[in-house]
Amino acid sequence: MAATRPGSRRRLEALAFLVLAVVIWPVIAVGVVAGWGFLVWMLHLFTGPPGPA
Repeated sequence: MAATRPGSRRRLEALAFLVLAVVIWPVIAVGVVAGWGFLVWMLHLFTGPPGPA
């Protein structure tokens, strides 16, 4: 990227940051929470709910 202008590079970096901050990280966060919920749901399905028996 030696041929790009400094202003153009800054704009590309800002666009990359916005894509990461607005699209990719929220999707990853929702996936992690959904995966954890699914894991707990499956654990309760096989072992029963928590608490005294």
